[in-house]
Amino acid sequence: MAIRDLFSKKQKRLRGETTDVYQYNLIPEGLRVQIAHILNDSIGYAKTFYGPARDEPERIFEFINATLSREYGLFTLIPNLETNREVVVNFLLKEPEVDKVLDVIQMSFQLINKTIREDFTNYSFKNELKMKPDEAIAELNGRFKEHAVGFQFEGHEIIKVDSTYTHAEIVKPTLALLSKKKFIGANDEYLKAHEHYRHGRNKECLNDCLKAFESVLKVICTEKKWPFDQNDTAKKLIQVCFQNKLVPTFTQNQIYFIAKFIGKWHFQQFEINWEDMVKGWYHKGLTMK
Repeated sequence: MAIRDLFSKKQKRLRGETTDVYQYNLIPEGLRVQIAHILNDSIGYAKTFYGPARDEPERIFEFINATLSREYGLFTLIPNLETNREVVVNFLLKEPEVDKVLDVIQMSFQLINKTIREDFTNYSFKNELKMKPDEAIAELNGRFKEHAVGFQFEGHEIIKVDSTYTHAEIVKPTLALLSKKKFIGANDEYLKAHEHYRHGRNKECLNDCLKAFESVLKVICTEKKWPFDQNDTAKKLIQVCFQNKLVPTFTQNQIYFIAKFIGKWHFQQFEINWEDMVKGWYHKGLTMK
């Protein structure tokens, strides 16, 4: 369902009551309720004539409840409720810990994005739905932005967003590129880095960033048929790319800065135009025909 620009929302903007500064430590009650609506509309309800034995939506909620309960060391997320749908929705609405709320959101939308999407024609025939997977994801991300909560569902994961510009111009294009089959290893490492970043594990985040960076360089070298060793580090892989003129000479100092930053190597300091560096590396180094 499309997000409507209500009169009350417009008035809040005019009064300066909205903010573009993201926060990460609170999932507002209104946002939780809106996400519950999205789950109900996109997971849907079983058509009654198929009977309870074939209630696929309930089985999806059962999977979420059982999986998260096991991970948290519980028998059920919330006791004394009749259905798994009630359990999951009430957990979403009442759980005080933000990371656990994000757990249930991420798992729910992973199932919407994969399980329901892959068999959507058959699933939608047997169940009453109001939203397709793409519509559900689009509304979720729109609601996060509307409430200035700094998370988005991208690349099959919940990721932390620092700024609208960075997310739109760097993170989303990178995730789109890494979704290609040949970048599967780099994509896994990049998403792990985002997960570490979301939890404030900066050292682990940088470590997985470095792994993803090296994986992409290896794909480039493989595609271009440039000789390299699978055990080569980013430093050696960068040299291979430079020797084969992958990027213009004037950008090489900027690439070394990336290696220095994420790998803690001791290269010379350089003045960096970050916007040009990121865009130049993305277009020249990663967009291979």
